[in-house]
Amino acid sequence: MLNKGIKFLIENKLVAVLMLALFVGLGVVNAPFNWDTGFLPTDPVAVDAIPDIGENQQIVFTKWEGRSPQDIEDQISYPLTTTLLGIPGVKTIRSSSMFGFSSIYIIFEEDVEFYWSRSRILEKLNSLPSGLLPDGVNPSLGPDATGLGQIYWYTLEGRDKDGNVTGGWDLNELRSIQDYYVKYALSSASGVSEVASIGGYVQEYQVDVDPEKMRQYNIGLGDIVTAVKESNKDIGAQTLEINQAEYLVRGLGYVKSIADIENAVVTSEDYTSIRIKDIANVSLGPAPRRGILDKEGAEVVGGVVVARYGANPMEVINNVKEKIDELKAGLPSKELSDGRTSQLTIVPFYDRTELIQETLGTLDEALTLEILITIFVIVVMVFNLRASLLISGLLPVAVLMVFISMKFFNVDANIVALSGIAIAIGTMVDVGVILCENIIRHLDEEDERFREKGTREPINTVVYNATAEVSGAILTAVLTTIISFIPVFTMIGAEGKLFRPLAFTKTMALIASLIVALFLIPPFASFLFRRKSIRRTSGYILNGLLILLGITAIVSGYWLGLLLIGFGITALLKDENIASNISDKLTLSDKRANTINIFISALAIVFLLAEYWRPLGVDESIFWNLLFVGFICFGLLGVFWLFQSYYTRILRWALRNKILFLSVPTVIVIFGVLIMQNTGKEFMPSLNEGSFLLMPTSLPHAGVEENKRVLQQLDMAVASIPEIETVVGKSGRTESALDPAPLSMYENIIQYKSEYMLNENGKRQRYKVNEDGLFVLKNGNLVVNPNSEVDEDENYKDSEIEDPFLVENQNLIADEDGDFYRNWRPEIQSPDDIWNEIVRVTKQPGVTSAPKLQPIETRLVMLQTGMRAPMGIKVKGQDLREIEAFGMKLEDILKQSEGVKKEAVFADRIVGKPYLLIDIKRERLARYGITIEDVQQVLQVAVGGMPLTQTVEGRERYGVRVRYPRELRANPEDIKDIYVPVEKGSPVPLGELVEIRYEQGPQVIKSEDTFLVGYVLFDKLDGFAEVDVVENAQALIQEKIDSGELTVPKGINYQFTGTYENQIRAEKTLSVVVPLALAIIFLILYFQFRSVSTSLMVFTGIAVAFAGGFLMIWFYGQDWFLNFNFFGENLRDLFQMHTINLSVAVWVGFIALFGIATDDGVVMATYLTQTFDRNNPENKKEIRDSIVEAGQKRIRPCLMTTATTILALLPILTSTGRGSDIMIPMAIPSFGGMLIALITLFVVPVLFSMKKELQLKRASK
Repeated sequence: MLNKGIKFLIENKLVAVLMLALFVGLGVVNAPFNWDTGFLPTDPVAVDAIPDIGENQQIVFTKWEGRSPQDIEDQISYPLTTTLLGIPGVKTIRSSSMFGFSSIYIIFEEDVEFYWSRSRILEKLNSLPSGLLPDGVNPSLGPDATGLGQIYWYTLEGRDKDGNVTGGWDLNELRSIQDYYVKYALSSASGVSEVASIGGYVQEYQVDVDPEKMRQYNIGLGDIVTAVKESNKDIGAQTLEINQAEYLVRGLGYVKSIADIENAVVTSEDYTSIRIKDIANVSLGPAPRRGILDKEGAEVVGGVVVARYGANPMEVINNVKEKIDELKAGLPSKELSDGRTSQLTIVPFYDRTELIQETLGTLDEALTLEILITIFVIVVMVFNLRASLLISGLLPVAVLMVFISMKFFNVDANIVALSGIAIAIGTMVDVGVILCENIIRHLDEEDERFREKGTREPINTVVYNATAEVSGAILTAVLTTIISFIPVFTMIGAEGKLFRPLAFTKTMALIASLIVALFLIPPFASFLFRRKSIRRTSGYILNGLLILLGITAIVSGYWLGLLLIGFGITALLKDENIASNISDKLTLSDKRANTINIFISALAIVFLLAEYWRPLGVDESIFWNLLFVGFICFGLLGVFWLFQSYYTRILRWALRNKILFLSVPTVIVIFGVLIMQNTGKEFMPSLNEGSFLLMPTSLPHAGVEENKRVLQQLDMAVASIPEIETVVGKSGRTESALDPAPLSMYENIIQYKSEYMLNENGKRQRYKVNEDGLFVLKNGNLVVNPNSEVDEDENYKDSEIEDPFLVENQNLIADEDGDFYRNWRPEIQSPDDIWNEIVRVTKQPGVTSAPKLQPIETRLVMLQTGMRAPMGIKVKGQDLREIEAFGMKLEDILKQSEGVKKEAVFADRIVGKPYLLIDIKRERLARYGITIEDVQQVLQVAVGGMPLTQTVEGRERYGVRVRYPRELRANPEDIKDIYVPVEKGSPVPLGELVEIRYEQGPQVIKSEDTFLVGYVLFDKLDGFAEVDVVENAQALIQEKIDSGELTVPKGINYQFTGTYENQIRAEKTLSVVVPLALAIIFLILYFQFRSVSTSLMVFTGIAVAFAGGFLMIWFYGQDWFLNFNFFGENLRDLFQMHTINLSVAVWVGFIALFGIATDDGVVMATYLTQTFDRNNPENKKEIRDSIVEAGQKRIRPCLMTTATTILALLPILTSTGRGSDIMIPMAIPSFGGMLIALITLFVVPVLFSMKKELQLKRASK
């Protein structure tokens, strides 16, 4: 069936052309990169930076204004948690009870559908038993979004026409515009789940009553409450017909101004009305708030856009930006006192687009460079331009086919998913190399038969026979790799969400390469390799056109025109008439012309690599980068050429000295196992998001103004660092169920500048410099970049030199012959150095330290574990004070543990919030005939203020609050003087009815499955593995318990949590997945060879490659390895060598390696079997000769696969862009494994020889 399909397409090439056009067209349409598709429509794959690895969870949010965390926990969180635990599919329930609200996180099993779980929760909430919750409390379901949903943060700022900040807007004005205009407009964008507001003041009408006047008029608070409520009503009085026209009747009574409230009648006596203004002062003021937003020291108003679950983040952000463009015209403006116009502007300070584009840009660049290097290897090693064209064309077509499958199966494009394509390049090329090499060999044999017999088979038949001969081996080799990845699809939890997309893309890439190789390459090969002579005149015209096109390209600025000129001249020099007119020595044979064309092509590819790869850095000239790339590429290929040249000699020596030779791979495998056992472990390397999240906390007793002051100090300190672009800090929470943060928790989103100045398209740009090395600005001034070498002998006026760190790209002059402008100081070499600067400037009294965090990473950790750090201890119990005390003891112990960063250890201060308890004495109430409710109502209104009603002013809504003036409720003594009305008698001071005392209580109460929880946060020192640090801490705590220094109270238990839990679960999964992958590979090999011994021989390649991968990991962690300069660049810095821990990413790299390492063994074993079947050797010498014969035939394609894999991974290993943090650990095992796996080109033949010689020996007995 397979061969019939191949034959059909060879004979019907138009079908193949149409298939190719379809694949390319659909692939370009669905590509996630921002390509210009011209007349084609665009329907890109959904794009994000990283997969959403958060828990499958829903949030139930409940407000109960003015209530303490203890009241919220006892009366809302606990009863709701016990009720919701009965929902099917629930794994666990976490809750947070804070001042005024409860957040309950219901975490479902992974296989529960997201929207099904929401419907089950709504059913449960709608059927809550009466009396379960307090009157007037209504729980609601949070937005249909996840932790990765917060994709776009912005502020509202007044700007002039040049974009400069002007101010001139009150915070309450900005908040009203945000709440009633911007918020609703952005919410209408497709894919948006909610827009939450933060910062500024929500405006409200405040009625401050005068207790003395109330007593004089004998008016109670209840009377005022009733009067205010009843003065804010509209009614509808049906209709009225006048002169046969129907009029709708409305009674207008809504409050529109302060005067409307002031004139509301409370009571009347003797025809005299007592109005609100007679006994109270009415004003507009700010409502109580639990969230502050600050930008570089100035309080601002802003919002966060949350994307809906399953929506394409990139598309949602673009939709939001379109809405913002529509909004611009409608945003208000005002004229300032200085005559400037301040236009209200939406200014983003966190936009996920940048991270997504930079991450995809890194992958786009890596894939492009991999394809270029692959083409280079093929051109040089195949040494056939037509075959090189066929094999090279396989890669981009297969990649486009992967995009089609991703769109069809709804697989998002992100750094992990697309990395599957990057690590599959070697195997993808392998199938094309094997096929084309076999076609070329059959064509050569056909030429030889033609010379001997004078007859020739049709080109279609030759290509078909060559393809059919290896189609089975290709299918087996590819299926081995594909099926070896099937266990990855069984992963669950966070690791499953991370790597199932990668397994999908790698699988699809291999299937696509198999389809292209078996069904598209043969028909195009039969066309390209046909022997059809072109007429001399046509050849002249064609080659002349090539030269003309080349000259046109050079004039247009494209140096690749030289390539076309070179091809044209080489083709013309093959004609004796033309060449002889210049010199008889210039006439080129076909072989020499092919060599020259290959040399031109290889040189052009190396130049392209040097231009776009820039391994030595953008600050080095193209000349040195070209030398380095040429040295690496030609040098490694030279090594492989030497390997191929000496292969036969080494193989014959190995066959003579089998035991001595086999001791080498045995020692390598032993070393690999030892290294594996001693390598540190972690869940996943962190993705560099290009921004930091500083999350310290203040002391629990700090109020709103104190937290605002500290937040502004932190922002101003961070903003003073030259490398920082913007810093926006948040204290407390946004108006969203996704953000249950107390007022004492700060979140400072810090965007730092890119290392080099970028242009408007986000690409590195060169800028004009003068002859002395100073950058020239558009205004004529100069800038001395501290990273540049300048001529210090020249003197310039101070007025001519500007601050280098205040320069922006619009101030510089773009110049392709200029220099790159570095935004960082010379001493700042990495984002870690920027973080250290942030830590240094934010050390302030009363503020805790914070671990190094990033926005996306932190959101995921917080919603997964409930804590704000990737590592921590969860302490469970039934008493908050005991939990806090035990946590403090653990904090002291953790500071002594090896690998723990002491300053980052912090136990939750749970019971530290000052409470003012007003204890009502019932016996005193009885004397005056006052009820508990009377006193509580007075307290609620007088101290906290009671929101009574809401005004309706067009689209805007403002609350009305009644309370005592602040000066009459500022301290406990003032509170005692509040009057409580008595039905028959004079009002009684509150002090006669209650006792007031201070007490410390919880600021936040957290629970998990109804058990109270506290956290002890910590972080690891650089250079230590996550699992090692946790295990050290566990051992130390257990040691303290065993020695009696630490006693675990009854009812208290603790466990380590965070990404460590993910790692433990992933380790258990991998302990099944990896052996399962190996078992599947072995079964495939067995079904291919029908021999256990032959399958085991091929399997040795996996063992050796496995060890090679671990050897490379070990070398990466050794300071001496490659620690020298080459072309002025330290190789350890170039390849970003540091300690690599065993993570899920590394193990996925190993699983990919298993498939690649098996391919060479399968091809070698297949040819060994075929050779022995054909030769049937009868003695030891013939056996070894047959082994050498088979090895010689397969050494070149095997070496090409290895060379392609190794060289193609170099751009990934040197990559520094967004996403490289995850790609590099996946690439290291394949790089190291394939380097060492070259030994298997000897191991399999030697073992095969041992088997055949042993069989011969037994047969001769």
